Amino acid sequence: MKILITGGAGFIGSAVIRHVIADTGDSVINVDKLTYAGNLESLRDIGDSPRHVFEQVDICDAAALDRVFRQHRPDAVMHLAAESHVDRSIDGPAAFIETNIVGTYTLLEAARRYWQEMDPARRDAFRFHHISTDEVYGDLDASDALFTETTPYAPSSPYSASKASSDHLVRSWHRTYGLPVLVTNCSNNYGPCQFPEKLIPLMILNALEGRALPVYGNGQQVRDWLYVEDHARALYEVLTRGTVGETWNIGGHNEQTNLEVVHALCGLLDEFRPASAPHARLIAHVQDRPGHDRRYAIDAGKIERELGWTPRETFASGLRKTVAWYLQNLDWCRHIQDGSYQRTRLGINAPGVGST
Repeated sequence: MKILITGGAGFIGSAVIRHVIADTGDSVINVDKLTYAGNLESLRDIGDSPRHVFEQVDICDAAALDRVFRQHRPDAVMHLAAESHVDRSIDGPAAFIETNIVGTYTLLEAARRYWQEMDPARRDAFRFHHISTDEVYGDLDASDALFTETTPYAPSSPYSASKASSDHLVRSWHRTYGLPVLVTNCSNNYGPCQFPEKLIPLMILNALEGRALPVYGNGQQVRDWLYVEDHARALYEVLTRGTVGETWNIGGHNEQTNLEVVHALCGLLDEFRPASAPHARLIAHVQDRPGHDRRYAIDAGKIERELGWTPRETFASGLRKTVAWYLQNLDWCRHIQDGSYQRTRLGINAPGVGST
């Protein structure tokens, strides 16, 4: 199978590609604009695999997408390309509207044109898998039941509103045009290759440099944490075995407050890189961000019942692996901090080159 993966140089997208190349016989067409969050160094483990080809393409560029579909003739699409940082969406929502809504629309139309021209057998097998977030559901009180696939949407930020819009577009393309879609909504991901503006890598790098560990408000916001490699496995299961038109929530069964996460990180750093004083001394509470959601928590029972997926990592085991990865890959972090990651291609197949 040939899978077109958008956002394949991003955090989750690169984990999906590493899984596909390492653990399946499938091929990948990696479509990524390479914005600030796109980093081809995250794919260095796959080297110059002939089953991976990279296309530097903006999903808002209809003509470029049409060329990619015609040239590579994928059997499925996994759509991960998105602006995804809540703080950035508050400071500049326009990019989120453009990429997450207009980009998803443009990709849907390119996929529909391609799908309609396929022969009947390939058309029946084609899938468009849209990867979204639990943030579309809004937030929960401490005593509220978990998010399910039928929880009403109530997004709180420009980011989550733009993702909710993209979810609605995907489902409407299925209902109106018959495009065979699958939708997943995941909880907070963590693990190797996450961009350092996110909570866990930011805290690790700040602590190593002896800098403050900023925690919003009282730090009691609760998130369900999902190890990114567990998520990659779940996404592939949905793509290959899921029922068209259905939605699956993917969570890690790991609810933690932000403050608990930071203290756990400090404990691991005290173990791996002991300093003259405990790293927790660096924790600094800062003004909360506007509209900060209180709690996200996912019921992942449907994907377990229907597809047999469960996370392999507990929060403790996944966090230990994550901290160890960052400590062993500080060059990856430095290349982001000095900007050199945006100038490298690492021998990965250049746009339009390579077999798939």
